[in-house]
Amino acid sequence: MTLLEDARRGIITDEMKVVAQAEGVTEDFVRRGVAGGHIVIPISPYRDVKLCGIGEGLRTKVNASIGTSSDIVDIDEEIEKARQAELAGADTLMELSTGGDFLEIRRRVIENTTLSVGSVPLYQAFIEAARKKGAVIHMDEDDLFKATEDQAKLGTNFMAIHTGINWETMKRLKNQGRHGGLVSRGGAFMTAWMLHNEMENPLYRRYDYLLEIMKEHEVTLSFGNGMRAGAVHDATDRAQIQELLINAELADQANAFGVQTIVEGPGHIPIDEIATNVQLQKRVTNNKPFYMLGPLVTDIAPGYDDRVAAIGAAISSSAGADFICYVTPAEHLALPTPEEVYEGVISSRIAAHAGDMVKLKKTRALDLEMGHARRDLDWERQFAVAMNPERARHIRDSRSPADTDACTMCGDFCALKIVGKHFNF
Repeated sequence: MTLLEDARRGIITDEMKVVAQAEGVTEDFVRRGVAGGHIVIPISPYRDVKLCGIGEGLRTKVNASIGTSSDIVDIDEEIEKARQAELAGADTLMELSTGGDFLEIRRRVIENTTLSVGSVPLYQAFIEAARKKGAVIHMDEDDLFKATEDQAKLGTNFMAIHTGINWETMKRLKNQGRHGGLVSRGGAFMTAWMLHNEMENPLYRRYDYLLEIMKEHEVTLSFGNGMRAGAVHDATDRAQIQELLINAELADQANAFGVQTIVEGPGHIPIDEIATNVQLQKRVTNNKPFYMLGPLVTDIAPGYDDRVAAIGAAISSSAGADFICYVTPAEHLALPTPEEVYEGVISSRIAAHAGDMVKLKKTRALDLEMGHARRDLDWERQFAVAMNPERARHIRDSRSPADTDACTMCGDFCALKIVGKHFNF
């Protein structure tokens, strides 16, 4: 029996108990959410992980993505990125390598993190075809399912699978066109393969077989967004919506089969379309957990895209998104460093918390505590409540004030000290 099937039978598992305790909700609330397909808890029979509940009524979670490229293959650095992501407070990790020995890299990353790990097995199948046969279009579809199963056996907890790219989706893309092109690597691989071979996407055509693999290895199925916009002017277009509709129907089938599901959302979206995208996605998927990729709200800030995405992620979270994928300052420019991974996680955690302050009112308690600590000039309490205590302490200590109660921003003219002498809050 899978976790989803246990929930439907009324069984509260140990995993559900842990998530309920961490989120401050009842155990039956979590069980009912899992049973209804509104909450997922990515697990694996092959490894123990730091359990993470994603979905309705729970704190917005943050994923950090790492992985080698065809230009830079350094497994030790990827392990360090995983460590930095975990130190910064990421809830999950996606290992998305496109260079080197795929299974060895994933095995070592999994061994060096306690987080749930996700992957995109399509990358391995297509890139190995390019290495062995000269081009991604020569991939054997059986190799695609073998890569999926091999990665599952390593203890991968969730997988982004590009099921929604089919001939109907391709027709919408062709008829409308794109200002920013097709930016999803998985979407590009599968589109090229389909056009060259004049065959339907095997992940869609052999979907029943895919579900058997997911269920056997207890992998949470995250429906990949291969038609996501890579430019704000392509947001909410026909290809994106067509893929969403297909994935929504397939997610219902997966849940009925006993497989937990997440539905991924688009990447570049202007601010005025974010809430609409969240509401649409939630509505057509029957309120499945929504994994928002970004979203980036403008295209003109390379080098600062962690901040661009944080703006979109905060709005997404407040509107009901359950899971956001971080973006680093290096997005669109280079493979991120471990330091940039850390910064990306912090930016996304700030955004998720800001959104939860709207979506889950109870998360405002920490902000209230910080307000009191600042009013009282209690610096140790401020550091304790801060999202990154070490950074806050370092900045203050590096510019120590003459008056240890105040800071060097105000010095002798600290508003709180001036008013505090005459008014008791």
